[in-house]
Amino acid sequence: MKQEHRKRVLVTGANGFQGGAVARLLAADGHHVRGLVRDRAKAAALPSGVIPFHGDLGDPEALRAAFDGVSHAVVVMPLVYDSATVAGYAHNITEAAREAGVRRLVYNVNTPVPDETTPYAGFETRRLAERILLDGTVPALAIRPPVYLENLFSPWNGPAVVDDGVLAYPLPADRKVAWMSHADLARVAARALDEDVPTGRVWNVGGAEVLTGPELAAAFGRALGREVAYLPLEVAAFEEGLARAIGPEAAAGVAGIYHHAGTGRAAGLLAPSPADTQTAFGVRLTPVTEWVAAQPWQHWARPTG
Repeated sequence: MKQEHRKRVLVTGANGFQGGAVARLLAADGHHVRGLVRDRAKAAALPSGVIPFHGDLGDPEALRAAFDGVSHAVVVMPLVYDSATVAGYAHNITEAAREAGVRRLVYNVNTPVPDETTPYAGFETRRLAERILLDGTVPALAIRPPVYLENLFSPWNGPAVVDDGVLAYPLPADRKVAWMSHADLARVAARALDEDVPTGRVWNVGGAEVLTGPELAAAFGRALGREVAYLPLEVAAFEEGLARAIGPEAAAGVAGIYHHAGTGRAAGLLAPSPADTQTAFGVRLTPVTEWVAAQPWQHWARPTG
């Protein structure tokens, strides 16, 4: 499956973790990549080869300018969970993309979405944006990743893994998850820009393995050469800590996925088939042990002496 080359791609949120991974890969593959950033001061954080463009999804004029001359786009919503605001973002994107003659738009939903409606804004605002983008006149598709491996390489998890051999996360121990890396998501998103991937639909994507909490901890242990135990965190405590970092509204939106997972409903929500992802997009997915072994875990080690 040969990729078309020299696309002119707009990537929103290109200074973030997921958007940055997509922008970096596309630029490395030789595409002309424009990265939309809201904060001019963060433009320096864009990956090498990505051209910064200052703008906000809530500003229709700025978006028209950002999309001018663009042939393809990969978009993700910021951590905003107000329905009217997110709907406005999505409508602005569809209109700007239509006016620019964009040939294909990929929406990274950045979360799975249950079939049934839920009380969680983190799901429902993304479902709303997905519907608006797919119903627009620009050919579009949505990719729904489950949970990112990079969430585990963080100030909240890294020190406990390195110093204590404890992998703590706000999911029940028996919940199966197809943990996905940012790099694998980027490969899927880049492949989704190609014309032979069907549009007008949603793709549930995930990583190379579907693992319970203890199985994930065992994979960490094999890669790190030590015993690692899984510890399910209380979601309320996780949300409280996250709120101190990103604010209560955003934290509630993010935590919704874990509150829902804790109910026991939609057991397969976080566990899309690796084979389905590989078949649909023809990309290699990274085994957990390989991903773990590639991370600089010493960064989180407790100072000695």
